[in-house]
Amino acid sequence: MKRGLSRLAVLSIFACLASVSAFAQQPNPAANPRAEGQSKSAMENCPMHAEHMKAAATQSAQKDGDGHFAAVNERGDQAMGFSHLKTTHHFRLSADGGAIEVVANDPQDSASLSQIRRHLAQIASQFSSGDFTLPQRIHAQTPPGVLTLKRLKAHIKYQYEDTENGGRVRITSSIQQARDAIHRFLRFQISDHQTGDSGK
Repeated sequence: MKRGLSRLAVLSIFACLASVSAFAQQPNPAANPRAEGQSKSAMENCPMHAEHMKAAATQSAQKDGDGHFAAVNERGDQAMGFSHLKTTHHFRLSADGGAIEVVANDPQDSASLSQIRRHLAQIASQFSSGDFTLPQRIHAQTPPGVLTLKRLKAHIKYQYEDTENGGRVRITSSIQQARDAIHRFLRFQISDHQTGDSGK
């Protein structure tokens, strides 16, 4: 009986040693590029690999998008002189052009109301002269349509007007090419400011 147990113990030890030896001989992907390629190939053949990669890309894009949106808001607050948290932007498209509208969220917020009206009146004046420095600074790029808006500035009208809780800049033109540029510019604003306005 004791002799049988001893043999069983010896066999168990040999089996453990064989397992450890086999594990130690497994290829190291870092040391063996061919093994790394085989490992990568196996990963790409995983039925869920495409979905995992898509989810990772989406998460990365959302993170980058959130960072960009926060930067746009921060630069906008500095350039416009009022807080995006206390105001609401809208960008409207129309058959003859469109409009930029801003309202104070609190009708009693006279400071924001005054800053909105001052900013929009300034925008109407600058855009009329072909100066789009402010949106370029806020968005850290030249918005779509701006080059055409500059070139056709003599054919585009920018008219500021007060609204009940803010202000509006009406942008109109009788030239189709100018109207197309206005629409591209406003659609970009809708997207980059994430206003949710219709781009139609």
